[in-house]
Amino acid sequence: MKTVSPQRVVTQTSGFGAAVRVIALMGFGLPYFFSFAPATVLPASSLSTNSLQTNSLQTTSLPFSSFFFSSVAAQEAFTEPQRYSYKIVNRYPSDMAAFTQGLLFNEGVLFRGTGKRGASTLSRIELETGKTLDEVSLSSRYFGEGIEVVGDRLFQLTWQSHVVFEYDKNTLERRATHYNPTEGWGLAYGNDTLYLSDGSDELHLVDPTSFTFTGKLRVTLNSQPVGNLNELEFINGEIWANVWQTDFIVRISPESGIVTGLIDLSGLAQRTARDGAEAVLNGIAYDEENARLFVTGKYWATLYEIELIEQ
Repeated sequence: MKTVSPQRVVTQTSGFGAAVRVIALMGFGLPYFFSFAPATVLPASSLSTNSLQTNSLQTTSLPFSSFFFSSVAAQEAFTEPQRYSYKIVNRYPSDMAAFTQGLLFNEGVLFRGTGKRGASTLSRIELETGKTLDEVSLSSRYFGEGIEVVGDRLFQLTWQSHVVFEYDKNTLERRATHYNPTEGWGLAYGNDTLYLSDGSDELHLVDPTSFTFTGKLRVTLNSQPVGNLNELEFINGEIWANVWQTDFIVRISPESGIVTGLIDLSGLAQRTARDGAEAVLNGIAYDEENARLFVTGKYWATLYEIELIEQ
């Protein structure tokens, strides 16, 4: 195993082995789960459920026949994403009352957007102390979601209201509202584009100037859709996404939508005081100047700075 900094992590994506890798399908609001098989390519006729030998990343798997391909050539198109575990570098206080839906770090300040109707907020926070510097509350009819900064503009999604709020980043004064035709989950900015998740396997491409939708990016792992994409962050040329109700973050190519990295944060939720069944991993922030990676969850008492370890 090798410990790597976030700066190096996002550039080390080569050397994927040919393998059959399985993602269980999402159904009726349930999350995707990840299951891995040995890196052996066999004729389709010889494969069966019993041939799958899973490792510690597995939580469940579907019958292998769901993913049969009729030719060896098709099977060889499956490639293994780089896999990572983590090491905790620092811990910072976080508000256990915060249903974290959006997180970002910009010019030395942590920004957090929270959800739940009647409790949705947007806050500027001092990282080291967890002290709230400024905060605005949303009307009780809105359920706050992901946030992102573009220049001095700060956007905040709402879940099902089709409304996007735009604020002044420094004062949190509301400047404008925009229309979002889909659900709002996560938001990230890179390559002069806003990437918006809606809980499906697609990311919407949005012009940040006009907030008009310009395209879609389908996210896949070994040619299978990856749904429940939630909070987003753009890190060194890649889109990072929490997968809702799992311990995983996926790294996504913004050109192809292919998952190039799989980050397993199992056990992190158990290290923090947290409140209830909804207290799942959600929140990625990156300090670009100092190459620091932060993660947290809903109703967590701690925000973690972590380093990734290549597996």
